[in-house]
Amino acid sequence: MKPLKEYTIPFVGLKLGLHSFEYEIGDTFFEHFEYDEFNTSAIKVDLEFNKKTTMLELRFTAKGTVNVNCDVTNEPFDLPMENEFFLVVKFGEEYNNENEEILIIPHGEYEINVQQYIYELIVLGVPSKRVHPGVEDGTLKSDILDKLEELSPKEKTLENDNEEIDPRWDKLKNLLNDK
Repeated sequence: MKPLKEYTIPFVGLKLGLHSFEYEIGDTFFEHFEYDEFNTSAIKVDLEFNKKTTMLELRFTAKGTVNVNCDVTNEPFDLPMENEFFLVVKFGEEYNNENEEILIIPHGEYEINVQQYIYELIVLGVPSKRVHPGVEDGTLKSDILDKLEELSPKEKTLENDNEEIDPRWDKLKNLLNDK
């Protein structure tokens, strides 16, 4: 995958200290990664870039909404998302990204591309189970919800209350009451 130029930061020309970068993430960003779980997205990512003499510190903060389909009803809805990520970039002999919080880049490097970190920050910030708020509070009216209710198992009622219960079950119930 080709890196996107707008997410490349040439840190060689930056002075020591704190720098801020802002990114507006939309649908085209996720199309680049061939990620199609979001119907639409509107996310703002703030990057606090702290250049020090021996390392770089990057603090990513993402906030916005993604439009996804509900896992229960398949109804689309806007899901708010918020996430943070802190990355330390050090210089070494060769490129190494085995540690998720520390990135080692070769001494001769003069720029860093942050698109993969922004992508992971957003995708991991969205919950794995996506339930429409109307399902949780009972306000959503949907054919799928009606069908699920119809097919859900009902409580079994005893047809004959005089039916004799095996006395062994009573002994087991007593175990629960003993302390």
